[in-house]
Amino acid sequence: MSEQYCKVGSVTPIEANNDIISLLEYQYQIFLEKASTIQTNTQLGEFFESKAQKIKRTLEELV
Repeated sequence: MSEQYCKVGSVTPIEANNDIISLLEYQYQIFLEKASTIQTNTQLGEFFESKAQKIKRTLEELV
């Protein structure tokens, strides 16, 4: 029986800067949508809001 290698959890580097920006913009929108659908006073809602703010700061640094 030959060895097999699993690629679960492997990371593919993003090489183009435009790809990074579009991916971060997409993630930012997703976290904002999740935060808006959950009540704002819950820990989960606050978590999504904080993730969105971190991504926003990263986007601002790249642009």
